[in-house]
Amino acid sequence: MDIATLVGLVGALAIILSSILLGASPLTFVNVPSLLIVIGGSIFVVLAKFSIGQFLGAMKVAGRAFFFKLPDVESTIAELVELAAISRKQGLLALEDKEISAPFLKTGIQLLIDGHPPETVRAILDKERVLTLDRNRWGAKIFSAMGDVGPAMGMIGTLVGLVQMLSNMEDPKSIGPAMAVALLTTLYGAMLATMICLPIADKLTLRMTEEARMQALWIDAVLAIQEGTNPRTIEQLLASYLPPDKRTKAADAEAA
Repeated sequence: MDIATLVGLVGALAIILSSILLGASPLTFVNVPSLLIVIGGSIFVVLAKFSIGQFLGAMKVAGRAFFFKLPDVESTIAELVELAAISRKQGLLALEDKEISAPFLKTGIQLLIDGHPPETVRAILDKERVLTLDRNRWGAKIFSAMGDVGPAMGMIGTLVGLVQMLSNMEDPKSIGPAMAVALLTTLYGAMLATMICLPIADKLTLRMTEEARMQALWIDAVLAIQEGTNPRTIEQLLASYLPPDKRTKAADAEAA
């Protein structure tokens, strides 16, 4: 579970609900037609922009904003150095019984065990990397599109409400409540975009960047293991993927 995503969304919702409860009756902010216009309208407009498969795939990918965590870079480097040491001493076949933490890395090691040439290994892993990036990218695009469409649908709903209000001006007492209902669609659209869709889109973009970096690390390590590179050299090569502060600490520890 990504605590930051959960805390951010729940915290924002809690602040809005607190403001509503402190200011007026919560039922004042509930309007079913406005919800249908904003949520239903946004979904159908986004469906018009993308295919059904892409839309449904984005709903599945959205879970990565909450329940996705990559392994720690330091522990991954340590695992890869250990695999390199085993391979250098006992051969690539010795890695067959070794437990691998990540599916992508396991695929790469299995390609080495099967005896594929380096160019084939790189081609297969690069293809898998591109497809993973593509899934995350389309998920981010669809949620970003919903973030753009939501406020626009809210404005459309507000205009619809205003037209209905202005067509019934005989009763002045109904103008205030009708205006409040009309403005609710703008509120719903802003909340849908700002509190849900755009944060998920940005988090999926972050996931895409993080996973691409980790997969690049795994590809470099797998190819280095296949070449029989010294484990110390592999460790130095992969240290470039560490943040600068951790990279300095690792270098100091190695020197000590």
